[in-house]
Amino acid sequence: MGKKADKKKEQRGQQDVVKAAKKPDTSPTVEEVPRIDVHIKHERLNKSFYESELVRLQLELVKWQTWIKQKGLKVVMLFEGRDAAGKGGVIKRITEPLNPRGCRVVALGTPTEKEKTQWYFQRYVRELPAAGEIVIFDRSWYNRAGVERVMGFCTDEQYEEFQRSCPEFERMLIRSGIILLKYWFSVSDEEQERRFHDRAKDPGKRWKLSPMDMESISRWVEYSKAKDTMLNFSNIPEAPWFGVEGDDKRRARLNCIHHVLSKVDYKDVLPSVIKIPERPPLPKDYQRPPREEQFHVPEVY
Repeated sequence: MGKKADKKKEQRGQQDVVKAAKKPDTSPTVEEVPRIDVHIKHERLNKSFYESELVRLQLELVKWQTWIKQKGLKVVMLFEGRDAAGKGGVIKRITEPLNPRGCRVVALGTPTEKEKTQWYFQRYVRELPAAGEIVIFDRSWYNRAGVERVMGFCTDEQYEEFQRSCPEFERMLIRSGIILLKYWFSVSDEEQERRFHDRAKDPGKRWKLSPMDMESISRWVEYSKAKDTMLNFSNIPEAPWFGVEGDDKRRARLNCIHHVLSKVDYKDVLPSVIKIPERPPLPKDYQRPPREEQFHVPEVY
């Protein structure tokens, strides 16, 4: 009896293994698991491949925007993350091919004394898109969870209220029909320091360095803790955070643009080739004024 029982038990175990192998994998995908501030070392993306792929993706962005305008969609993108993590570079590559009449970048400065007395989200609400528009926030209402919290620019009560109200505020936006995409750009401390030194040496980039950037170096741990807390209360199913690894700027740009395109089920509705009409001949009775009577930019080059 003992040997038969052991044999049946072994057979059941083998059957369970087979069943487990056939069972579909329900483990979270890479995108579903936030990998914020987990740095994966890659070789730098080939420049020629990067440039050709960027051209292809930017054409898709034009199709994407045309679809958004035609369907009257409303898109809001939030770009947050470490200083010098590459947010500005990605925003530039996204907006570069787009019609500025339908795509705006919002980078609000320090709130005025009047704005400090308003509802915290009030000045951001003014910037929200109408139908057919795209708004990109270069830093957003999450300033309260980041720099304001770390630097002590808000009280504990204001911060706690933000924790309670932020998820509900974003749910309201989504219920109103807004497509909300939130991106966190991460960069290693070594790469951030290298970029800071690069900016300090380059006269054309020094404007990118602020006292807050310098302070962020000495408060790296505090910013990390603030980010972790922020993710805990604001990574809601309706509007999750998507992490962008920023150590390789080329990869970050392509990956982020590709992801943005994937979040709207768009179609190619670009107009077909447009035929340009011929210019009519200049009437004989019309004489243009002499060039000397007009002001011109000096031809230095």
